[in-house]
Amino acid sequence: MSSVRPRTDDDVAACVELLAQVHRSDGYPVNWPARPGDWLSGASGLGAWVAERDGRVAGHISLDSSGEGDVAPGLWGDPNRTAVVSRLFVTPEARGHGIGALLMGEAVAEARRLDLHPVLDVVATDTAAAALYERLGWKLLATVEQHWSPTQAVTVHCYAAPTAA
Repeated sequence: MSSVRPRTDDDVAACVELLAQVHRSDGYPVNWPARPGDWLSGASGLGAWVAERDGRVAGHISLDSSGEGDVAPGLWGDPNRTAVVSRLFVTPEARGHGIGALLMGEAVAEARRLDLHPVLDVVATDTAAAALYERLGWKLLATVEQHWSPTQAVTVHCYAAPTAA
């Protein structure tokens, strides 16, 4: 059985371990952060959640305000009316149980509670994540090239959640 709850400070170390597994298996994040705990915590200004499966942390998601470098908020419309979904990952052994959808549901619900529209950017090579977003009804806004550094350009897909009914 899987469940989602707010992430606590005590969860960060377990999340870093899971993120390392995801990075080794899937290459996410593309650039391993120097301080992965800070990287996870830094994008959670509006909330962060973990999913548990069989009593152990199995996934993570964050929600934050639009920041420098976020493309999707501007494509959707007013960046001040958006919330950026990020830092979503599910450990490889816990996949196939709907955990990604549960985490997305929690982040979307919080964004809507705050009267913000959820958006996100995803690296174009992460086809599994893009497939999840599309299954959940998210709309592709554009595919753009982002410059993460003077020597690194990355193609990303920008998505917006479906409009609330």
